[in-house]
Amino acid sequence: MNTLLLTIDHKNRERTIKIAAEIIRNGGIVAFPTETVYGLGANALNQEAVKKIYHAKGRPSDNPLIIHISDKRDLRAITNNIPEKCQKLMDTFWPGPLTLLFQKSPHVPDIVTGGLSTVAVRIPANDVALELIRKARVPVAAPSANLSGKPSPTRAAHVIEDLKGRADAIIIGEDCEVGLESTVIDTLSEPPILLRPGGISKGQIEKAIGPIVSDRGQDGDIPKSPGMKYTHYAPKAPVIVFKGSIFNMVAEIRKIKNQKEKEGLKVGVLATDETIDQYSGCVLSVGSREKLDSVAGELFHVLRSFDKEDIDIILSESFTSEGMGLAVMNRIVKAAGYHIVDAGGELL
Repeated sequence: MNTLLLTIDHKNRERTIKIAAEIIRNGGIVAFPTETVYGLGANALNQEAVKKIYHAKGRPSDNPLIIHISDKRDLRAITNNIPEKCQKLMDTFWPGPLTLLFQKSPHVPDIVTGGLSTVAVRIPANDVALELIRKARVPVAAPSANLSGKPSPTRAAHVIEDLKGRADAIIIGEDCEVGLESTVIDTLSEPPILLRPGGISKGQIEKAIGPIVSDRGQDGDIPKSPGMKYTHYAPKAPVIVFKGSIFNMVAEIRKIKNQKEKEGLKVGVLATDETIDQYSGCVLSVGSREKLDSVAGELFHVLRSFDKEDIDIILSESFTSEGMGLAVMNRIVKAAGYHIVDAGGELL
């Protein structure tokens, strides 16, 4: 497939987005920037178009997609019911990195929802994404614009690396501001369930609608939300996450690093600004522990950067699970396939 690369600038913005919107409206697939990660979009009401997303990504067919809309009124084509708590969250956080579950209408093909009776929807807080959806004049189903299982793309270069030759077009826009996928909430349950942590924290949501609980889905369950069932966010090299006090984490990572290097392996270390000088060799920082929003924005880029270094194994520090740290740790732990080493002590 010949992929059209569409660069956004102030001179050609309107024409570029119009071209991309026509591709979507005519049944094609287009990668585009959002505030979370780049998405790979198709007409959500066109079953054959949505199939192209799964094929391009190599995505399992029971892994549901998120529908992106540009206005709350667009929900009328997707659902016949908006629960009160959904309405409160929409009013508070849309446009933004929050995805909500609704009972789907018959207009939504089962392929979008993985055969579920519920559908995930959000309004992105990105001008290019919003204009693209408006011009396409259809709701846009869009998972992350990467090959299934790889770290999500936060820069256009990531998308080109994965999907050039697989998508009809790629919009080359700015780097994604949030850098992690949206928070997903199921308000159809009582109490509401946090299905995936993301750019809106658990505390922010509870401030708006009261207590929520975290999902405890088990392997084999039908996933209600993207990112719940399959391996995600993984670089080529296996990842081990170390938890504990910073002192203990650093000491344990250095010990394991030495052991692995004696075995002839090339080791990468995912560190922070506060600890990067404690290691040698291939060490990449995701930013300061004091700025978890920045860490979130750099995480996927750093994981992808290790691929370019031909690393055999990655040893990663861990973070607090408070605020944005919950989403950061969710992604790191999944990238590691839940391979965690307890170095001892509390992370303060």
